[in-house]
Amino acid sequence: MSSSAELRARYLDLVRDSLIGLLGEDPALEIRPGGGRLPFDRGARDEGRDWPASALSMIGAKRMLQLQHAAEFVIERGVPGDFIETGVWRGGACILMRAVLAARGVRDRKVWVADSFEGVPAPDGARYPDDAGIALHRFEQLAVPLETVKAAFARYRLLDDQVAFLKGWFRDTLGAAPIEQLAILRLDGDLYESTMDALTALYPKVAPGGIVIVDDYGAIAACRAAVTDYRREHGIDEPIYRIDDSGVHWQRMATVPGATGDGSRGTGSGGTASAG
Repeated sequence: MSSSAELRARYLDLVRDSLIGLLGEDPALEIRPGGGRLPFDRGARDEGRDWPASALSMIGAKRMLQLQHAAEFVIERGVPGDFIETGVWRGGACILMRAVLAARGVRDRKVWVADSFEGVPAPDGARYPDDAGIALHRFEQLAVPLETVKAAFARYRLLDDQVAFLKGWFRDTLGAAPIEQLAILRLDGDLYESTMDALTALYPKVAPGGIVIVDDYGAIAACRAAVTDYRREHGIDEPIYRIDDSGVHWQRMATVPGATGDGSRGTGSGGTASAG
């Protein structure tokens, strides 16, 4: 490894560990409305099974490392397009994606930060039966204002013109967003409705060879149902790879109409799939 590559790796290691609260062993929040704090649990933090009290991401060490690998993969392979996360909480995963661009000296891609910045919407069980009974809208811990997320980017010196914010419910913002192409689509909307809205608006913009990551696939049945329905309705049969008990990803094949080459490899047990 060259000295510059080693420095880049060390920088990104520190950014990841800081964003999920490993460096300071940040305690966890009780996962209930108005909950208190729990002692730091390294195992839970690795798997993204707790909500850090102060740190900027709850996706855990494994999903965070996979996201870094995915960003590096599309840069190294020349897969065109921007990066986006739909559902960002305190912004940690998006900060990591911007850090990868900075570490690599990439100036021609943006990170799109899409969220209501008001928490999770109340479920519409009549239109989306899979969401009935999900009460995440009651968790005030999930409502992080836009200015708070911007301030987090600024603390990492990563708030610049390569970061774009989309504020509002996904049904209102994603379809109209001026996004031409995506190399990474990371979904963290929890609900069937939010997941389906994001896939409908953004999956067609994922470039051949691009990576689709679904944070809640293994943890929330409604999210998994939306992914299953969308893939079935659109004939998507690329293999889904597990990151940990919750997160999964797949690579959009390069053999879609009009594409050339084979971008289907490199994301299995080698490539970007394994974060552990």
